[in-house]
Amino acid sequence: MRVPRTRREPVEVNLTPLIDVVFLLLIFFMVSTTFETRQALELELPESATGVAAEVSPVTVVVTARGDYRLGERDLAPGELASALGAEAERAREQGLVVEADGRAAHAAVVRVLDRAGALGIRQVRIATAEATPTEAETP
Repeated sequence: MRVPRTRREPVEVNLTPLIDVVFLLLIFFMVSTTFETRQALELELPESATGVAAEVSPVTVVVTARGDYRLGERDLAPGELASALGAEAERAREQGLVVEADGRAAHAAVVRVLDRAGALGIRQVRIATAEATPTEAETP
């Protein structure tokens, strides 16, 4: 006697649920990730207990610990500072100039920026600082 063989359906792996889970994880990580928009320079700003936040986005000059300068996205040599700041002078007169100097930067490098700003007629000059911790702000 012949026994009829049952016809087996081919085995398939359904990837649809796996793809759904991967997309959900991708969306979760995209939404929950914060992106840093600051420049890639490592600055240690000096601390200040009486500083206030700037309301407008003024022209910003960054002075690194090595004494290099950066205006916007441009890296500048000390000799290029005058011409680059001159190109932004009109906007700096209207909105102000912020000097973000590293706490380890030489005093002469910061004074060079302040001197160029004064020569260009920029009167609103602020120096960026980090917020002081309460214990450091209370010590005389």
